[in-house]
Amino acid sequence: MPCIRFRAAISARTEGDRLPPEVTPEELDAHLATCLDCRRWAKHVRTLREATDALLLSRKRTGAPPKPV
Repeated sequence: MPCIRFRAAISARTEGDRLPPEVTPEELDAHLATCLDCRRWAKHVRTLREATDALLLSRKRTGAPPKPV
């Protein structure tokens, strides 16, 4: 299975969404154990998610709108 399917699953897992039907959690974990590129992708996606969450939280604390106008 090409990495693109696993990358969609990585993104879904990071967002707390369901994995695509063609990828089981066990298959994703096995792929991540053997694919350095996808482990890097997973780290990148987590970093972006954390940065986005932190930005939205800081905007909420200051009373700024969630999105720039």
